[in-house]
Amino acid sequence: SENFHDLIVALDDLEGVERFRISSIEPNLLTDEIINFVASSKKFMPHFHIPLQTGVDRLLRAMRRKYDTALYRSRVEHIKAVMPNACIGVDVIVGFPGETDEDIQRTASFLQDLQVSYLHVFTYSERQNTRAPQLAGPVPVQKRRERNYILRNISDRLTKQFYREQENHTFPVLWEEGDAKDDWMYGYTSNYIRVRARREELNFGGITSVALNQYLEEEGVYSMNRPL
Repeated sequence: SENFHDLIVALDDLEGVERFRISSIEPNLLTDEIINFVASSKKFMPHFHIPLQTGVDRLLRAMRRKYDTALYRSRVEHIKAVMPNACIGVDVIVGFPGETDEDIQRTASFLQDLQVSYLHVFTYSERQNTRAPQLAGPVPVQKRRERNYILRNISDRLTKQFYREQENHTFPVLWEEGDAKDDWMYGYTSNYIRVRARREELNFGGITSVALNQYLEEEGVYSMNRPL
């Protein structure tokens, strides 16, 4: 009778692990109960990665997904209502059989209308022993590449917008990697913002609070002379 919510409640009390992130959970499985728990959790970070695949319900049905765009939108809106600074990543597929130029524009519009933070864009490719290659309307490979490029550009804009929105906020940063050549240490905030600071007085695996005030857009990182 145990479910995913029961699991994360138990993990929240696990000793020796300070952070958990929920990744690749489909919207039909991401309940209000789970979202509300993460909002008040000690260890589950305000960061979700939720597969969408396409912003067109007809194609979602062809993919045999168990959700539609209305449900997806409601999940994102609920997350943002209870965790305004949450990071939300999205999986999308371009070039699925039957996808038209109008469909990719609808997907692009749908994504830009949501408060999501970044996209993982995949290009459809045929696989043996699957149903999809038998569907009508195969998309030429060059078209698939062009559509991938369109959504990757949107992802870049969404990420930069999300990073800019976090400016002047303070978050705990887990320091995960270092570069001995230039004496920087890198880590991620609770809501998955990449940060760098000078190595002095920092420890790998340590967590310190950082005020985000210098966003280096081209490098995709917030930089500071020292943490708080």
